[in-house]
Amino acid sequence: MPTRVAPIARPSNHPGDVPPMAATAAPIQAPARLARAFYDRPTLTVAEALLGKVLVHRRGRAITSGAIVEVEAYIGESDPACHAAPGPTARNAPLYGPPGFSYVYLNYGIHALVNVVTEGDGSPAGVLIRALAPIDGIALMRRRRSRMAKGRRSRLSSALATEDLCRGPGNLTMAMAITLNENRLDLQGDRLWIEDRGIAAGPVLWTPRIGIRVGTDRPWRAHVEAHVAVSGPKRARR
Repeated sequence: MPTRVAPIARPSNHPGDVPPMAATAAPIQAPARLARAFYDRPTLTVAEALLGKVLVHRRGRAITSGAIVEVEAYIGESDPACHAAPGPTARNAPLYGPPGFSYVYLNYGIHALVNVVTEGDGSPAGVLIRALAPIDGIALMRRRRSRMAKGRRSRLSSALATEDLCRGPGNLTMAMAITLNENRLDLQGDRLWIEDRGIAAGPVLWTPRIGIRVGTDRPWRAHVEAHVAVSGPKRARR
């Protein structure tokens, strides 16, 4: 089982009710885009290492970003919850490809979910990004989340707290305008990428995955302990 990491340091001027990793738009260190070798490792290793890293999406001139606080791993054809369970298909082809690419699909035909492909070419596996602590483009995220969309009600933008904007995999893609157009993107490109800003994730908890009906016995959901932007249960199952 992956080990815990050092707690996050909360800036002194940061309100207690705001996600600690969204304290400032200024990076703690110069942003460094994750190299392909980062993803070319065992999926559980990549999943834990992604916590605290920053997902960035550029749409036109608009940039939104957030620190990753919750992920889930899906590994191989033997994992009944992985899209690779039935074997290679046109839909799951990105999972069988090289690591460091995006895999975006529609969940129940409504919500776009974004994953990063891990492990070597031909080994189908990936990490679902479930929640972010918003950093850049928060006002834009709030406007996007307030719009009417399929399967959703319109909401007043002022009614959405910052920590709620990217809580849950469908909410974060809506806030960041990630759609099927971002499927199969090289994360080394200039549209969608993940970078290291030197943010310490904090203590990490591993629990069974949520929102699925099969493969619920695998404790492959990792999240930052007690973080306000985490979706679903926030305590590890003993």
